[in-house]
Amino acid sequence: MNDPVLALIIGVALLMSFGALFWPRVGFLAQIKKFKENTYRILLEDTLKHLYHSEIRKQACTLQSIAGTISVSGDKATNLIEKLESLHLVKTTPTGFRLTAEGRSEALRIIRSHRLWERHLADETGVSAKEWHAEAEIWEHKLTAAEANVLAAQMGNPAYDPHGDPIPSSSGEIPPTKGNALIDLSEGQLGRIVHIEDEPETIYAQLVAEGLYPGMHVQMLAAEKDRIRFVADGEEKILAPVFAANVTIVPLVEEQPMEGTFTTLASLQEGDEGEVIGISKAIREQQRRRLMDLGVVPGTTISMEMRSAGGDPIAYQIKGAIIALRKEQANRIFIKKSGAN
Repeated sequence: MNDPVLALIIGVALLMSFGALFWPRVGFLAQIKKFKENTYRILLEDTLKHLYHSEIRKQACTLQSIAGTISVSGDKATNLIEKLESLHLVKTTPTGFRLTAEGRSEALRIIRSHRLWERHLADETGVSAKEWHAEAEIWEHKLTAAEANVLAAQMGNPAYDPHGDPIPSSSGEIPPTKGNALIDLSEGQLGRIVHIEDEPETIYAQLVAEGLYPGMHVQMLAAEKDRIRFVADGEEKILAPVFAANVTIVPLVEEQPMEGTFTTLASLQEGDEGEVIGISKAIREQQRRRLMDLGVVPGTTISMEMRSAGGDPIAYQIKGAIIALRKEQANRIFIKKSGAN
């Protein structure tokens, strides 16, 4: 190989390397810059959300609370507030920081995107309830206002997310909230869950693991100092007061839970059969439609055929066909066993 050819190869390689590094918008450095800008924008938006939630809860918003909530240093929190003030989204008060009208509007836009996406995940996908919040934390920063409006229209403009939190309208109006903490129910009193707080994440995960969801009927057994005992959809539950405080209910006066002796499909043993009397509201739109298409509707008789080697899924016979259901799904289908009164 002669020197001119070698020089040409080296020159092309250097040119390609230079382009990959410095090319506008798509080069490596441009991508790093874009990543940093996006990261900074997300921190600004998370700060606005924290300010909004602090105001709603009537709590002071300080540099320390910002740093702790969005996991940044005190210096970074100061930088974020200074930037938001320069954008006229935040103002300083003697007791901390508050949103301006423009800042509140922007915070509501982000919260609207978050709650709409959670509702989308709950109703239109098979994503687990434990993953809704984390997924929405990502997508709230990606959806534009126009995209959020399209998503809302596709779902019929829902007023509440799957946790029971109100979804701000495109104009910033917020549906009313209602209810009291679960621990406020009197002994023997009936209630319906209308909201389950999804923060902090550790408490929310435990509430989901207990099978609690908005729309569930509960009856208080005893509210003791160190534990709250209640019945939820026919099953006794026990929560520590700090967990129960994150569950909001409305008392039931005229509305009553399902009458008679009932259990869940998962309780059937091989050869047993039962009549479907209802499907838990925890089964969202897509899964509910699938079950109904399979014939799981009130009045239908279902028999248990066999369990898999690991016990999950379980095979059931319905209308002459064999279907397999996960135990989690079967636990949310209410039946009356054949022969039960």
